[in-house]
Amino acid sequence: MSKKSVLILIPARFASTRFPGKPLTLIAGKTMIARVLENCQTASHPNIEFDSYVVTDSDEVEAHIKSFSQNVVRVDDDVISGTLRIELAYNRFFKAKNYDLVINVQGDEPLLEGSDLVRLAEFHLSKPFEISTLVKKQMGFDSFFHDVNKVKVAMSETTGKAFYFSRASIPFKRDSGIDPVGDYWFLHIGVYSYKPSALSDFAKAPVSRLEDLEKLEQLRALEMGMTIGALETKSTVMGVDHPEDVKKVEEVLNGRK
Repeated sequence: MSKKSVLILIPARFASTRFPGKPLTLIAGKTMIARVLENCQTASHPNIEFDSYVVTDSDEVEAHIKSFSQNVVRVDDDVISGTLRIELAYNRFFKAKNYDLVINVQGDEPLLEGSDLVRLAEFHLSKPFEISTLVKKQMGFDSFFHDVNKVKVAMSETTGKAFYFSRASIPFKRDSGIDPVGDYWFLHIGVYSYKPSALSDFAKAPVSRLEDLEKLEQLRALEMGMTIGALETKSTVMGVDHPEDVKKVEEVLNGRK
């Protein structure tokens, strides 16, 4: 079997509206972007070659990464999403290497481990999906389920195919009553694995109606007719959206020691 190749790209903007300077925020003594890159670099598989790079528009982030690694590229274009930034980076710096997959890892996911990226790559390489992503099972239809900032996934657990992503509470449980075994749903973890052609097609397409309504860019892919696979992870993954999230991540890291 020929060896496959996977490119992991990590978009990192310094000028975040909600959390300026977020990539260089210290988490247990190490910057967040350094943690994300180093975690990605632990991805290892005998039949898959992994390369990991930060993609930034920031002098500060670039200088910081170069203080310990050369795995950083600049894309200064004014784009509306990290996905478009990594698509530009792929085309400008990596396209000639003919990677089998391009994985977009958010620069604010310091708990995501390389082992999950290996599982995602294995899953995607063995399936016909154009895009694949991670989900996590959540028990109980409580307040967390109704939080519009938590994206839910309706999917087939048999085939792994995702049908829809929403900020709304899906699936809707019509009948009342508590079923401690059956009451669960899937939370979307914003890590995307793309076939390179799918990444290119997605980037060229305009914002779609459902994407605009829910402010979820994966809906553009579904409206385009692309298929998205969903793989369950049992890892603790927690993004850093606000300064107060740093302490929560540090508590998880302390528990891993």
